[in-house]
Amino acid sequence: MSFGQRLRERRRELGISQGELARALGVSLSAVSNYENGQNAVREDVLLKLFQVLDVDPNYLYQDAISGRSFVCSAEEEALVRKYRKLATPGRQTLHAVADALGAYQTDLEEAAPPQEVRQIPLYRCPAAAGLAAPVFGEDFDYIDVTGSVPRGAELAVRIQGDSMEPWIGDGSVVYVNHDPLQNGDVGIFCVDGAMVCKQYVRDGLGMVYLFSLNRRRAEADILLPPSSGRSLACFGRVILPGRPDIPGQ
Repeated sequence: MSFGQRLRERRRELGISQGELARALGVSLSAVSNYENGQNAVREDVLLKLFQVLDVDPNYLYQDAISGRSFVCSAEEEALVRKYRKLATPGRQTLHAVADALGAYQTDLEEAAPPQEVRQIPLYRCPAAAGLAAPVFGEDFDYIDVTGSVPRGAELAVRIQGDSMEPWIGDGSVVYVNHDPLQNGDVGIFCVDGAMVCKQYVRDGLGMVYLFSLNRRRAEADILLPPSSGRSLACFGRVILPGRPDIPGQ
C-alpha cells in the first residue's frame, strides 16, 4: 500500500474530509487530493502537522506492507538517490539548493492559489422505502459535502429504508444518485402512485415495467406496471453502484 493510500485510509478511519484535513494542514484542497493520488510529495513542514492530525507514527504512512521497509521510494525516486550518491560534495550542495528553491516556489504557488469551494449536494431525509409509502421529494433535505467518498457525478443523495435491496444497499444506508438515462438492470429512485421506492428497473418489449427487489427473499415487494395499469410512475434518478446487479430470471 502506497503512502497516499495509507493517508486516505487513515483519514477515512478518523471521519475527516479532504477539506477538513486541508484546513488543518494549512494547504489547499487540491494539495491533499494530490497527496492521496501520489501526484505530489508532502513537504517536511506539512508532514509534521500530518502526523499530528492523523495521530500516527511516521512509519505508519511510509511502511511497505510487502517488504517491511520503513520508507518507500518509487523506482524514479530510487534512481534519483543513486545519482545523488555519485555526486561529489559541491554537486550535492547544489542539488540541495535547487530542491530548497523548488520547494519554496511550490509553497508560494499553493499559498497564492484561490481556495476551492467544496461542492455540495442535497441529502433527502425522507427515505425511499421498499414498497412503503413515503413523501415525494420536497424541501426536507440537508446539504452534504462532496468528498472523496462520494462517487463522481453524484447530483443528490437519498437515505434508504428497508432490506429489500440488500446486499447491494443496506437498510439505513445512503445512496448517491445522478440523472443519467436508465438502462435495463439499473437501480433507480422512483415515485409509484405517490410512494418513493428504490428498485431495479426493467422494461420489456411490450412496455411492461418491472421494479425488482435485489433481495429476492423480499420478492413480494416487487412492483409490476403493465402499460394499461393507469398507475403513475416517475423516476428521480439512477443510483450509482459499483457494478450492475443481475436481473432476476436472467
